Amino acid sequence: MIPQPSNFVFPKDLRNRILFTLGLLVVYRLGIHIPVPGVNAQAIADFFAQAKNTLFGLFDMFSGGGLRRLSVFALGIMPYISAAIIMELLVVVSPYLARLKKEEGEEGRRKLNQYTRYGTVLITLIQGTGIAIGLQRMTSPTGVPVVPEPGPMFVLTTAITLTAGTVFIMWLGEQITAKGIGNGISLIIFAGIVARLPGALMKTFKLFSAGEITLFFLILILVVAIGTIGFICFVETAQRRIPIQYAKRVIGRRLYGGQSTHLPLKINMAGVIPPIFASSILMFPATIANFSQIDILQKIAVFFRPGSLVYSLIYVALIIFFCYFYTAIIFDPAEVADNLKKQGGFIPGIRPGKNTKEYIDKVLTRLTFWGALYVSAICVLPLILITKLHVPFYFGGTAILIVVGVAIDTIASLQSYFITHQYESLLRKRR
Repeated sequence: MIPQPSNFVFPKDLRNRILFTLGLLVVYRLGIHIPVPGVNAQAIADFFAQAKNTLFGLFDMFSGGGLRRLSVFALGIMPYISAAIIMELLVVVSPYLARLKKEEGEEGRRKLNQYTRYGTVLITLIQGTGIAIGLQRMTSPTGVPVVPEPGPMFVLTTAITLTAGTVFIMWLGEQITAKGIGNGISLIIFAGIVARLPGALMKTFKLFSAGEITLFFLILILVVAIGTIGFICFVETAQRRIPIQYAKRVIGRRLYGGQSTHLPLKINMAGVIPPIFASSILMFPATIANFSQIDILQKIAVFFRPGSLVYSLIYVALIIFFCYFYTAIIFDPAEVADNLKKQGGFIPGIRPGKNTKEYIDKVLTRLTFWGALYVSAICVLPLILITKLHVPFYFGGTAILIVVGVAIDTIASLQSYFITHQYESLLRKRR
């Protein structure tokens, strides 16, 4: 509970953390505008103007516009996210990594984080080299080459620059997490997405001023936006609480245990990973067709055009699949049931062990189904708004899920600092 205004004192430590976080986010946004050497900025901007519905558009969203400008932060934080996801998959199949995560505590987590950093550097080097080679062959729609002076030196310089930029962003994120407020990596993605909002709003109001959209339509967009944000907040904070009872134990002459608690399960356990994976797969044909003039590839790209019925159905199917797939990776009912049994906990009416595992798995399967439908609805919404109602900017989908989710987590972090400060003040008064 946040302190009441009458006795509210803003903690100095919290103020410093907020200022530190804002300062590093400003550094990140400034770096977005520093271009990679040897690139024609206008030509690359013209190229991305026609590639917004491909993988380039998706990656540009996560880089906060850095890929469109081909800045030193062009790859953004995506290589780190990819490395973290790969590491989670490897933990499932590798006994050594699983032991690090489950048995070696803080030291094991530090090692896993270090492996994730190494993976980030490797992925960035590969992607940076591929981008540098691809840039040399790219031209703007008018035929202007993106790289005026291609060659091995350009490839080497670009790969090193992009790798250094991603490593620096990763460092910024870790510093925000350690010394600021909230999760640094999430806040960096949040800042990149929110930075595009003023431009989208200005574009909308310009269309309204020019008479291209009516006042009723503008109010409708606002109502849909507020309603969607409210719905996301409700679902993201909703929980299915499985009751847990701990048996009473006598140790010496004292009685321990006997308390009741609950196991909270979120409706959307997988977060934003499923729509990211689904979008990447569906945008792949359009990305390939963008670099090719082969007729069959062009036809496939049209077939997978965003807004079509086939695209939407496949998109929903992929989101549902990845929701189940990723939830199975990050949450293991067997491990939870085993831990409860070791700690003397049980679900009322359910036998410990195998029966508990099956019960949790059953509840989680049902929750994941509704969570997958929720994510699908949020991600298909912008396609409907653009194709049917001709909304002038991309509203909804993965971007709004990230923005609202990060905002909720950051507010929760602020509340925990206020509560901690309040209890510390009470303890000092009692002394």
